[in-house]
Amino acid sequence: MIPCKPGRRALPLVAALAAMAGGTAPARAEAAPAGCTGTPSATWIDVAVEGVANGNGLIAITLYADNPRKFLVKHGSLYVGRVPARAGTTTGCIYVPEPGVYAIAIYHDENASQTFDRTGLGLPAEGYGFSNNPSTLAGLPSFRSVRLSIPRSGLLTRIRIKYP
Repeated sequence: MIPCKPGRRALPLVAALAAMAGGTAPARAEAAPAGCTGTPSATWIDVAVEGVANGNGLIAITLYADNPRKFLVKHGSLYVGRVPARAGTTTGCIYVPEPGVYAIAIYHDENASQTFDRTGLGLPAEGYGFSNNPSTLAGLPSFRSVRLSIPRSGLLTRIRIKYP
């Protein structure tokens, strides 16, 4: 047992040995916020959706793997998390399988139908956005423009929602 000063708790063995060797103890993983959606893992990211028009329905946060062939295709996402919409900024947390590169797409599901509504012409009928906030004036963004590196937990990405 490693002795410690009176009134102090003993350090875990790894931290104590690192301190004695002049190193530092490994960083403790930060716990995910309550309500984080997806399959629990050691890696998660907060997504702040800015410019939400109203508090109706849900904000859907869709996570894609680093694979352009699966981006925005039916059944191509890793996970879709949903949080109640709040006018202004809505923040949601989503687990990612591990540190790496991903893409995020969001939409404001105002009627809570859990589908992205489109007009009769196939254009968006609900607010939407993507990681890195690429331009969508000429159509859907390229996969390269929405790739997002998530090297560790606890990061925050801001996505500006655009309404049709």
